[in-house]
Amino acid sequence: MSSAAYRLKGDPHSSHALILAALGEGGGRRVLDVGAADGFLAAELTTRGWQVTALERDPARAAAARGKCREVVVVDLEREMPPLDGPFVAAVYGDVLEHLSDPLAVMRRLNRLLAPGAVVIVSVPNVAHLWVRLSLLFGRFKYAERGILDGTHLRFFTRRTFLELLALAGLELRALRVTPVPLPLVVPERLHGAWLRALHGLSAAAARCWKNGLGYQFVAVCSVARTVQGAR
Repeated sequence: MSSAAYRLKGDPHSSHALILAALGEGGGRRVLDVGAADGFLAAELTTRGWQVTALERDPARAAAARGKCREVVVVDLEREMPPLDGPFVAAVYGDVLEHLSDPLAVMRRLNRLLAPGAVVIVSVPNVAHLWVRLSLLFGRFKYAERGILDGTHLRFFTRRTFLELLALAGLELRALRVTPVPLPLVVPERLHGAWLRALHGLSAAAARCWKNGLGYQFVAVCSVARTVQGAR
């Protein structure tokens, strides 16, 4: 992943806000945070009553996450399964699948740790965003430090290929939401104000109207399919 620091996005239209809203209060239930980085999301889930097990392959980031949730496990999911006892009633893949060479295999393995009816929330960037399309039109496909074309991304998803991945992973889609371009992160903080909140709200509404082209990220709320549960 990028060497830049990760942090919780307080923007109400962000993927983190959508993930937290979809999960709600934990009430002591168990959730897997897959690719937890420094534990910013795990910490917020913990304050909402979730018993969080965070999975992270970078030892330094895992060390930073310790103390923010119930358990942190250092594991490279593309090489091995974590030594965990299930079941978990929820799993979160927050901006992690694009960093894996074989996300399907990882998701299928982790399904074994999930309880019947478990909620699975997945967020990925949309490579078919209008900005990327226009860049390609002018012959440009330039990697960046962060964003849709983050230089550490190994896999890219459109709406169609994302939904295909979820189905192949044995997940049933409940809802597909999108985020707009993260203007609060793009615009310098000194320029923030009512005008930016209004513009960002309009951008979010436009993204919901044209998910394929103006959605910056897809956030899928899913459940484990009955056929997968039956094969456990």
